[in-house]
Formats: sequence, C-alpha cells, structure tokens
Amino acid sequence: MNITERTQIINLVKREVVPAIGCTEPIAVALCVAYATETLGCRPEKIDVYLSANVLKNAMGVGIPGTGMIGLPIAIALGALIGKTEYQLEVLKDCNPDEVARGKAMIDENCIDIKLKENISEKLYIEVTCHANGHQATATIAGTHTNVVYLAYDNDVRINQSNTTTQASEEESVELTMERVWEFATTSPLEEIEFIREAARLNRAAAEFSFKGNYGHCLGKTMQGPLELAIMGKNTFTHVLSYTSAACDARMAGAMVPVMSNSGSGNQGIAATMPVVIFAEDNKNSDEELIRALMLSHLTTIYIKQTLGRLSALCGCVVATTGASCGITYLLGGNYTQVTYAVKNMIANLTGMICDGAKPSCALKITGSVANCMMAAMLAMEGRHVTALEGIIDEDVDKCIRNLTRIGAQGMNETDSLVLDIMTHKGC
Repeated sequence: MNITERTQIINLVKREVVPAIGCTEPIAVALCVAYATETLGCRPEKIDVYLSANVLKNAMGVGIPGTGMIGLPIAIALGALIGKTEYQLEVLKDCNPDEVARGKAMIDENCIDIKLKENISEKLYIEVTCHANGHQATATIAGTHTNVVYLAYDNDVRINQSNTTTQASEEESVELTMERVWEFATTSPLEEIEFIREAARLNRAAAEFSFKGNYGHCLGKTMQGPLELAIMGKNTFTHVLSYTSAACDARMAGAMVPVMSNSGSGNQGIAATMPVVIFAEDNKNSDEELIRALMLSHLTTIYIKQTLGRLSALCGCVVATTGASCGITYLLGGNYTQVTYAVKNMIANLTGMICDGAKPSCALKITGSVANCMMAAMLAMEGRHVTALEGIIDEDVDKCIRNLTRIGAQGMNETDSLVLDIMTHKGC
C-alpha cells in the first residue's frame, strides 16, 4: 500500500474516531442548537426542533452529561445556553450545576418544541430554528453528527449545500475491502497509526471512572462483584466484559467523561476498543500488537458502517464487536484468513439485533456482543467458521458484510418504524 493510499485511510480514521461526551444523537442536537444560537447572536426566546426518526429514537432515553437528567429538552436548553460549536461533539463540556439550573428554568418556560421531521429519507437529520427579538436563525445538521448543511439568519443564507457533502464524498472515495483493512492495520509504519492508542486511554479511563460510581444498570461494576465472580470466575473473559460494559454504563447514564467514538457513536467506539485493550493486557501482547489490533478493529467498524449508514435499525454494537473480534483474532496470532472467519462467525450470529434507542440497557447488548466476539475469535483460531451453506454467509467476506448491511439498512426499515411507534406509545 503506497503512502497516498495510507494517508487517505489515516485521514478517514481521524475523521471517524473522535472524542465525544455523551450520547452522540442528543449531543448533535445540542450542537445544532449552538450553531443556530450563535448565528442568532443572543439567547433564544423560542426553539423549534425537527428530528428524523432515528435521531429521536436515540435521544429519548439517554442521560445527558453533567445534568442528572434524561432526554432532549435539557440537551437543547444547554446547547442554547452554554454550547460552543468549536467543541463539536464535546459541545456541552462547560456544563455545571448553575447552568443545569438555568436549563431547567428554560424548559419550564415551555419555549422548546420538539417534533418528528416527516417525509425525509435521511436517517440522521436535525433542524433547529431559534427565535428572538423578531429574528430567527436556522441550522441543519445531516448525514453525519457534525455536518452543517444549512445555516441562515432571517433571509441571509450562509450555508446551503446538499446532504452529500465534501466530508461524505471523502469517506466514500476511500474504497475499503476487508483485505485492504487488514493490510493497512498490519503493515503500515507504526508511527503513522499509533494515534489510535488515544482510544485505549480515553475509553479505559471511562471504564475506571464508572467503577467508582453507580451509573446506569452498573453492569460492569456488578460483574466484578463476589457473586458474579463466583459464578463466572476471574479471568480474561470476565475482565473484558466488565471493562467494556462499565464504559458503556457511564456513557449512557450521562457521566461527564469523554469516550473515543467510532462513526459517530461512543458505544461503537467503546465496543471496538475495550475488548481489544483488555484482551491484549491479559494476553501480554506487545504495544505494537495492541496498536495494530486497535486499528484493525476500528477500521473494520468504519468499513462496515460505510454501507450500513450512521443510524439504522441494526444495533451498532454488532458492527463494532465484529471489529473487536478481528482485533482479538490478530492478538491471538491469527492471519488474514482467520480474521475473515471471525467476521463470518459474528455476522452469522448477531445479524438482526435491533436498535431501540440509546439508553442504559445498551450495556447489556454490548456485553452480550462482546461475549460473542470472543467466541467468534476462538472458533476462527481453530479454523472453524460458519460456511456459505448456512444462512446469509457468503464465501467472500466482503459479500458477507454487504449482506449484513443490506439487512440493517434496507430490510429492517419496517422494524425501525415499529420500534419507534412502540417507544412513543408506551402506556397508551
């Protein structure tokens, strides 16, 4: 692989693997509010928010960092009050108790109106209009969580571009295959890819932060308890599961702690990182092996997400733990063929897991998926894999991935609509 190709892939990874505080959907809404507020030039008197179904679904039940509150209203209020667009997906990092109190007061004014945006095909769509003093400012984010496609102050349109942005075009121009992912991760000069180590630092810190408190369902912390250790034992398997789920516990509960995201999702970043980091530690792999395994995991995740899309009815942990299974297979000494076996084993097992929004119980889905990724890697190392005679698996690993993403992006659309309907009509 020549330096031009490597540089393209490095730039892709650096765009997709970035720090984020809180669940990226409500944070992206807060970011959009911040853009509109900054354009308006003053505190809004009224805020109208229109969201695609997938953004709405992922923002309904998740904790907002530093607030002790759940859901969109507080994220929107804080986006207007303290949001800084230069912080991007850390837009609310200046949050403090006084600002939360101001945010609650703003919610009590009933000046925030949240609605479903009808008749749009874009699954990641956020439109915000802020009003004050007879003026209004509108900002629209679409396609990716930080991609501003429209910005206007009254009739002065400052940004107006299609959802197919330069950023998206750059991503699509990097044509990945599983073999190219493997080649890049395992042969690139180490100094070019060691930046991925920051994912290990951030996400491990999030897990260790979680162990010190009580976040979400406390799954990671519970798995380190005496009863759980008596049942499951103290070993690499439970070590991997507890650290991965703990980081998710903290993030979904709204802990004010950054994680390294992947393809716009903190949980995907956690699931692509922590199983590899903890496995490498217990397996006593070298620093170089850890870096290459992390790159293999994260780039596999990015590759699969290129055709699945940012948001879908398919739970993102399926994609990220498929990446992790590749990383673990590499750490076990696996070759490219064995890595493809791990991918096939994961796709055969987890395809169809639904996304029913971001919320504390995501830790359960991630932990179950991590358990499967380790089994997939172990089978692969024994030369065992689900064959093309079974289900949706194809002999060609890239076709297997396309089968997975076709089901997630196309086949599960009706499932997505039904899930949202159930979520918005509970108790009716």
